[in-house]
Amino acid sequence: MSTNPLVAIPLDTDGSVLGAETAAADADPTPAAPGRVRSRRQKLLAAAAFTVPVVATAVLGSRFSPADASTGRWYRKLDKPPFQPPPAVFAPVWTVLYASIAGSGYRVWAAPDHPMRRPALALWAAQMAANAAWTPSFFGARKPKVALGILVTQLAATAAYTAASAQVDRTASGLMAPYLAWTGFAGVLNEEIVRRNPDR
Repeated sequence: MSTNPLVAIPLDTDGSVLGAETAAADADPTPAAPGRVRSRRQKLLAAAAFTVPVVATAVLGSRFSPADASTGRWYRKLDKPPFQPPPAVFAPVWTVLYASIAGSGYRVWAAPDHPMRRPALALWAAQMAANAAWTPSFFGARKPKVALGILVTQLAATAAYTAASAQVDRTASGLMAPYLAWTGFAGVLNEEIVRRNPDR
């Protein structure tokens, strides 16, 4: 459970990243038509469009964590389940997961034209928004119940994105499998903390 302001990814009518297409049009008055191979500039802009929200989410999450003295005291007092992983596990796990999330979104964007590409990218943005909201809710506001509701939303959006992306690019969908499993596990942890700490 790490986390998590999210920059929504603007999409054009064909499901491509609007910023990337616009910037490329500035450099080339004849933008790539649907189905054409995208330029290097477009690819770089798109890669940034998927990386920046992920990095922003990670940075936001780092500002609300048990590393803060006051938050750490509050968190240590919570009755946590015995299968709670040690704190050292979360940073490396989330580093890998965030890289997978960004890579998956980019692959869907870069895939050949498909009717599900735009819906998949919208779901990608939705799950990232929920991801970004979890840590400020759980650790920042110290409201595990609210955080659990956000996590359920995140899990649903992630599952929907994974299914939608499978129709566009199966590798992109596969990249989400560890994240989907971890989100489910995080939901169990969150639910157990709520159950064991009813007054929180």
